[in-house]
Amino acid sequence: MPSFDHPALDVLDAYRQEAGLSHQELWLRYLERGGISTETDMEAILCGALVTSDHDHDVIALALNERFTDLGRDDPVPYATA
Repeated sequence: MPSFDHPALDVLDAYRQEAGLSHQELWLRYLERGGISTETDMEAILCGALVTSDHDHDVIALALNERFTDLGRDDPVPYATA
């Protein structure tokens, strides 16, 4: 698992894979938590091709951390704003 204080955007994809989520599953979780980026934008964010705001990064991190909590794990994904 990556361990960075503030991960590069493409590191979010490593967390997504570790959480066992498809791009679409993460995007739907992101939308449910108030995200507004398109599914295509989400894929670009995850591969590091699109820079996102700290807010969107935090919504993605929240969706991932909630998945890790569902799996009985701590919140490994750092937030951009703390």
